[in-house]
Amino acid sequence: MKITKTVILKIEKEAKRFFLGASGCHDWTHVERVKNLALHIGKKEKADLGVIEIAALLHDIARKKEMDSKGKICHAQESAKLAKPILEKFNFDKEQLENILHCIAAHRFRKSLAPKTLEAKVIYDADKLDSIGAVGIGRDFLFAGYHKTALYTGNEKYYAQKGIDRSYTEDDTGIMEYEYKLKRIKDKILTKEGKRIAKERHDFMVKFFNRFWLEVEGKK
Repeated sequence: MKITKTVILKIEKEAKRFFLGASGCHDWTHVERVKNLALHIGKKEKADLGVIEIAALLHDIARKKEMDSKGKICHAQESAKLAKPILEKFNFDKEQLENILHCIAAHRFRKSLAPKTLEAKVIYDADKLDSIGAVGIGRDFLFAGYHKTALYTGNEKYYAQKGIDRSYTEDDTGIMEYEYKLKRIKDKILTKEGKRIAKERHDFMVKFFNRFWLEVEGKK
């Protein structure tokens, strides 16, 4: 089916209700940034922009649920489950419906479900890109503040080097997230345009965190 602006606006209205009371690190502004990034990348990669826009709007509708459960559910898989009855209200082609649901389910960094379609790769990249750079740093500390962790513990590099995931624990500081996940995102990006954007955002972020430790140590 042809994905119209009317359909997109109706789905956006449904999606927004899942973000009431959401943390600033995963609120509606995150969805808007991911959508804008995904549409930009999608145009460059010649992807289906209708599928991309709808998937972007719905990709994190279970994120608040995951955060409230302290990571006991996977928000990507749960978001796909919640999105299905919403999407079934419209007359999407079977291929479109499956692609949108796959985009949502496969966008998470920490899970093994790999994005298979071009549109899923675009959504994955856009979501990851919003985690790095200046915005990514801000979101990183908002997430840590939401869970009332310390600014840093000094154990972050040790856990990261050992591959120990301390998500949703007292060790899940903003620095922990950087060491374990954010510094590796650049090398996980899948599209050509995404890689271009990631390099600049990554370099900015690395400079920030290098400076952070210099200030902690009283060297700057």
